[in-house]
Amino acid sequence: MQLPAEMKAIVYHGPGKKAFEERPRPALQKATDAIVKVVATTICGTDLHILKGDVPAVVEGRILGHEGVGVVEEIGAAVSGFAPGARVLISCITSCGRCEACKKGMYSHCADGGWILGHRIDGTQAGYVRIPHADNSLYAAPPGLDDAALVMLSDILPTGFEVGVRNGGVKPGDTVAIVGAGPIGLAALVTAQLYAPAELIVVDLDENRLAIAKTLGATKLVDGRDGRAVERVMELTSGRGVDVAIEAVGLPSSFDVCQDVLAAGGRLANVGVHGKSVALKLETLWTRNVTITTGLVDTDTTPMLLKSSLAGRLSPRKLVSHELPFGEMLKGYDIFEHAAKTKALKVVLRAG
Repeated sequence: MQLPAEMKAIVYHGPGKKAFEERPRPALQKATDAIVKVVATTICGTDLHILKGDVPAVVEGRILGHEGVGVVEEIGAAVSGFAPGARVLISCITSCGRCEACKKGMYSHCADGGWILGHRIDGTQAGYVRIPHADNSLYAAPPGLDDAALVMLSDILPTGFEVGVRNGGVKPGDTVAIVGAGPIGLAALVTAQLYAPAELIVVDLDENRLAIAKTLGATKLVDGRDGRAVERVMELTSGRGVDVAIEAVGLPSSFDVCQDVLAAGGRLANVGVHGKSVALKLETLWTRNVTITTGLVDTDTTPMLLKSSLAGRLSPRKLVSHELPFGEMLKGYDIFEHAAKTKALKVVLRAG
């Protein structure tokens, strides 16, 4: 079959500038590559950070996107795990599986990969995408999950789980505060329940997102619009504070809330993408035996999250608020960028 020479894609043209335009279809470059026809993709908060100019490594002309579900169209000579026609989940992290970092399970720091899609190479918000190290960077898509549910496992579910829940050491009986009820915060909320914490307190400035958090398992809600989020969390914990605070916004103010609500021995897991420095309050933290973690998602938990979703323990479909045809990508960005008005969580774009 003759594949098209061009495709439509969302292209970054510098801070504040993007276009939905024709681009050449990608071609195999190495024997370990695969070309995947994208059938569903989505927009990430990180894409918005790129458009703000917060990620200078992204050059003008880059196709955005690092999440997707698709069908393998071509494979390089060294690809053995997938064949043309296979339906696949595209991981947001590319991994060679052979370098020192990969052998430690730190796929985000792969010497020839990591977060490169929509960052250092062209990404998934396009008709086709080239996937390096395809055997280690694609997952066979199980038939029990539709495309919209499956694309949630490209990034937000593993990110919320690994960088928030796992790094935060959530365990049975813990009191957990999640600051930020956007898609990543909600992903942390639903995956934290795999560990049976006693309390899941969600803090946000948006009534709609707090209401959604309640439906997804939050036990307490804190509306922080009055600037009293710390006070309210401390009241809810009888002045003790929380065992785990998950920062899922990426602002100095939200990081401050997490610092201020930690109990002695507490863990602060930063998930948010920060474009500005934050002030570390060591003058109050140094005696409290706290742990602060940061990190990029490694996606080593993707197989477990796939199994949990298929078993009904997780419901990734609930994180999708809008679905649009692929040709309405710019409209999708507008919906996602104005989430307070549109009540958007994840916006899925479907081909065909």
